[in-house]
Amino acid sequence: MKAEKVWRLGMGDVHILPGSRHRAPMRKPMWIIVLVLFVCVFLLCAYIFPPQSSSACYLFSSRGCKGFVDWLPPAPAREYTDEEIASRVVIKDILNTRPIVSKKSKIAFMFLSPGSLPFEKLWDKFFQGHEGRFSVYVHASKTKPVHVSRYFVNRDIRSDPVIWGKISMVDAERRLLANALQDPDNQQFVLLSDSCVPLYHFNYIYDYLMYTNISFVDCFKDPGPHGNGRYSDRMLPEVEVKDFRKGAQWFSMKRQHAIIVMADSLYYSKFRSYCQPGLEGRNCIADEHYLPTFLQMVDPGGIANWSVTHVDWSERKWHPKSYRARDVTFELLKNITSIDVSVHVTSDEKRREVQSWPCLWNGIQKPCYLFARKFTPETLQNLLLLFSNYSAS
Repeated sequence: MKAEKVWRLGMGDVHILPGSRHRAPMRKPMWIIVLVLFVCVFLLCAYIFPPQSSSACYLFSSRGCKGFVDWLPPAPAREYTDEEIASRVVIKDILNTRPIVSKKSKIAFMFLSPGSLPFEKLWDKFFQGHEGRFSVYVHASKTKPVHVSRYFVNRDIRSDPVIWGKISMVDAERRLLANALQDPDNQQFVLLSDSCVPLYHFNYIYDYLMYTNISFVDCFKDPGPHGNGRYSDRMLPEVEVKDFRKGAQWFSMKRQHAIIVMADSLYYSKFRSYCQPGLEGRNCIADEHYLPTFLQMVDPGGIANWSVTHVDWSERKWHPKSYRARDVTFELLKNITSIDVSVHVTSDEKRREVQSWPCLWNGIQKPCYLFARKFTPETLQNLLLLFSNYSAS
């Protein structure tokens, strides 16, 4: 009887439990629902507002942001305007033209200067013995140059005034390209300033530029006030903020890119109208944004994203550091030619980012720079004395 009584009490407990057994499982589906909602909201936010920092993504996935992007449906492509369709058809056709490198192929050295070139003697030494492999073009925006080298005589083109920061700087670049493109043997086009000097002998620079099928155009994304902060939404729909890029104006460009720059009127007109100093409270500098943005949009895989012209921005001023006679030593030049990583610093003081990537030439890491600026005229004698040593590759 005692045993039976105990058994009945146990059965009584079992009869009491069903009520609680029905309530407890309710908690598990609720947690699942909350978790699913959280994931959905997270993915939706990631889709609408892509993370600016990859470090946040790596908290959730070893693959970073790309792991989440792969889960998401592709963003809907906007409909192009008639002008964009026509422009892109022309650009695509030009880019599909195969480059022609022959014994007659030349590099066009295009000098953008206010007047005379203080380093003509150095360039004369650089060009000697390589006649037929280069062309020279000089755009002097203020005064007619006085030339001291035979390679520069009668190489001046029709020039117009150039104002720093204005679209006239881009106009001068296009004017140089237009003149240089008239020679069908010119296959590479290098833009140089009056303060630029070569870092290597001619053969090294010729092979570096001629035997790679990309353009060395500086291009990076700067979310700060001196990058995307200069963008105007009046450039829409053709130029979106996600495509807006920044870079140094000094480039080396292959012939196909030079042609599409000359053929472009659609995107150029947007920068001419809406990228100006002081416009809408912004100081947009056209020569820092037009080419990087344009080529990023139409042929992102065809540019190296760095310039082959070195400049020192370590002083973090509006203009780069200028080299004086006392600065020009063999060690300085060797230090510049040893750099094989491209570094960019964004302009947001609170969230400043340092972007860096190796300088790859046909997949091989090589020195980034073939030229350097900004050298003052007083450095000429030092450079002439050092040239034979520092230019040896």
